Amino acid sequence: MFGAAVVVVGVLLLLDTTGAVPTRDLLVFTPSVFVLVGLWALVRSGFRNLVGPVLVISVAAAWQAVALDYATAEEVTDLWPLLVIAFGLSLLLGQYRDRTVGSSDDRVSALALFGGAERRSTSQSFAGGDLTAAFGGTELDLRDAAVADPPARINAVALFGGVEVVVPRDWNVRIDVLPILGGAADERSRGERRHEEVDLVVTGFAAFGGVTVSD
Repeated sequence: MFGAAVVVVGVLLLLDTTGAVPTRDLLVFTPSVFVLVGLWALVRSGFRNLVGPVLVISVAAAWQAVALDYATAEEVTDLWPLLVIAFGLSLLLGQYRDRTVGSSDDRVSALALFGGAERRSTSQSFAGGDLTAAFGGTELDLRDAAVADPPARINAVALFGGVEVVVPRDWNVRIDVLPILGGAADERSRGERRHEEVDLVVTGFAAFGGVTVSD
């Protein structure tokens, strides 16, 4: 979806610079393309991946308001603390989720700020967790865990840092992470045959960082 958005913008720029079709007025709506990208990411994750897509939608919507002269750049810049508030709310939401689960080992949370944090779960009914790394690294070891009611769900946020989820080799993992100048990958070898049912879904976003799944 993001690649398609870039192609559309590139085509409009090409048509304008070559003089084939005047598209300068259409280019004003470029931020709306990225709003659609954020909405698509929300829908694709079943509205479980909130932080990254909402961040993209908010920034793109503010950019669009400035482009259409509904607001000035200074007015939008003054609202940047809202992003900090949204990040804090996402952390509080993760803590609330943890408290609603009966066993602390069934759901795991970890926060690494300018450092490292390692967690391990051996629960045989693992449900998920929230992992956040800002200028640091977070690792969750699930090699001795099992999922009783699949799929388990992990929300991972990597800001100038890295989040690593270590899982059993036979787990089927789906990654729905939204990368913003970052990356998300399943680094396990493809030699191991895995069943069709999804055991774990990793959502979230990576900005200038990475989210990886390994064994």
